[in-house]
Amino acid sequence: MLKGIKLRLYPNKIQQGQLFQMFGNDRFVWNQMLAMMNERYKNNKDLPFLGKFKLNYLLKPLKQEYPFLKNSDSSSLQVTNEFLTQAWKNFFTDKTGKVGKPCFHSRKYLKQSYTGKSTVFVAAKRYLKIPKLGYVKTSKTGILKNTKIKRYTVLLEPTGKYYLSLQVEIKEPEKPKKTGKRVGIDVGIADLAVLSNGLKYSSFDGSYFENKAKAWQKKYSRRRYLAKMLCLQDTNRKALMPRSLDSFTNWQKAKKTKGVYQAKVANQRKDYLHKLTTHLVRQYDVIAIEDLKTKNLQKNHYLAKSIANASWGIFRQMLEYKCEWYGKKLIIVDPKNTSRICSKCGYNSGKKPLDIREWTCSKCQAHHDRDINAAINILNKAKLTG
Repeated sequence: MLKGIKLRLYPNKIQQGQLFQMFGNDRFVWNQMLAMMNERYKNNKDLPFLGKFKLNYLLKPLKQEYPFLKNSDSSSLQVTNEFLTQAWKNFFTDKTGKVGKPCFHSRKYLKQSYTGKSTVFVAAKRYLKIPKLGYVKTSKTGILKNTKIKRYTVLLEPTGKYYLSLQVEIKEPEKPKKTGKRVGIDVGIADLAVLSNGLKYSSFDGSYFENKAKAWQKKYSRRRYLAKMLCLQDTNRKALMPRSLDSFTNWQKAKKTKGVYQAKVANQRKDYLHKLTTHLVRQYDVIAIEDLKTKNLQKNHYLAKSIANASWGIFRQMLEYKCEWYGKKLIIVDPKNTSRICSKCGYNSGKKPLDIREWTCSKCQAHHDRDINAAINILNKAKLTG
């Protein structure tokens, strides 16, 4: 079974310089290969598609022409070719017209990371041996016991912190005892998960750090704009030593600070979702949820922010793989009419505005909480399908 593990890295100054070079090498190889493929496609669109193996064959002469590429883990350059090949395949196979040709990568806006397939070794407690970098201090290594590392990614976040994401192969975890319980879940905005048995779990509240991030985002935008104006002034005046955007420390500070607060919100939200989904999977053998089209719902500008904060997609994704891990069953049902049908008698009383949270069935006079009634209907639909 494959699993993802993320560790904090603490590279020294020399290793940070090496990482900066390796990030750039991956970007350079992508741009070189893409320029060649664009020219080839422009000259003759009927030529056969270049796969990753043919691109990898071109790495050897490219390294001879640009020796600095030898400083990178060779497997990371191969993975870059693999990503480029997939991007071209998506372009050719797309029939909707929404996927364009792969774009060149810019140093200013590209995510600072590289992915390799070489083996990462646990050298000692809190130390890993990474290809080309040598021994790097990390947050913990005990979690890697009895695992086989398949692929690794080194990442520099906007906060200035380095992380190592590992794809590892592990033995299947011990499956918890069966509880014999079934539950339907209605997802919402104020309450992330409302269960058919009446329990409600509120949505994640990250308003404190979100407000901090929003305030620093404004400072970042303002300082970056002023810095760009000053750089433009130096260019127009033909200054002997014109300033660059990176030389303004107040802009750099705002960029890093807003990144810290944004990371805090994201990490706390993910932690909350992990704890909630693990609890649900351990408590219930069969879980039924509705098949919501999140992208379509986010077109409503009044609810888009709240829907994004609730993270319905991540919540469902976590339930899917955790049910598979623990031998539980997840059933996806059509959400049509789940909020309209009375769970007691099955009468469809029609569409109800979102501000109506409780209602009484006009046929059997049963009083319903809107969300609990929908969760019961989801469970009933799951019984018919599963």
